[in-house]
Amino acid sequence: MADGTGTSHKLTEPGVWIERIGDRVFPPHVPALFLDRDGTINVDTDYPSDPAEIELRPQMLPAIAAANRTGIPVVVVTNQSGIARGYFGWSAFAAVNGRVLELLGEQGVFVDMVLACAYHEAGVGPLAVADHPMRKPNPGMLTEAGKRLDLDLQRSLIVGDRLGDMQAGQRAGLAQGWLVDGEATAQPGFAIRPLRDGSDLSDLLTAIEMLGRDVRS
Repeated sequence: MADGTGTSHKLTEPGVWIERIGDRVFPPHVPALFLDRDGTINVDTDYPSDPAEIELRPQMLPAIAAANRTGIPVVVVTNQSGIARGYFGWSAFAAVNGRVLELLGEQGVFVDMVLACAYHEAGVGPLAVADHPMRKPNPGMLTEAGKRLDLDLQRSLIVGDRLGDMQAGQRAGLAQGWLVDGEATAQPGFAIRPLRDGSDLSDLLTAIEMLGRDVRS
């Protein structure tokens, strides 16, 4: 599938985008830092489609930097129902995502893979799919990244601004996640930690550093 922008090679099916960023090589069975995009990495402007409007949330920069420094892959997993609803196309997504990556690069941090799912029950045409396995809260994007990068999902972390991000992490077998502006809760095998202030961020950075020590040992 192509939309006139040369993005077809990143679409593994009409509603799934998978892009490997850079060429860093990781050891087998390494944990990852999974990040939602809109509302987590960048300010959510309600179906972002204009690169000029993209603004980073500075809170996530230290976490990405810590993962980069310790050799942990950073993987973006983002729902993009605006594509399914016809608000914009994959070309606009590519432009916005490129701007996000550019702004991160200007801050000296980077991600290693981006996965996006455009399927939604309110979509049109082939994108009108309810409860697609790739769409969060389903774990498909995380498990697909796990296969492609040979990740240890159980030791991996996820950060997002919606409960659906946390549910995707739990269903993928992760043990913990950080919920932006959320509350701490615990379910069997999965802990949700809040990410609201500097103390919470310090806890996240400590968790990332600990994973990095495991990778290097």
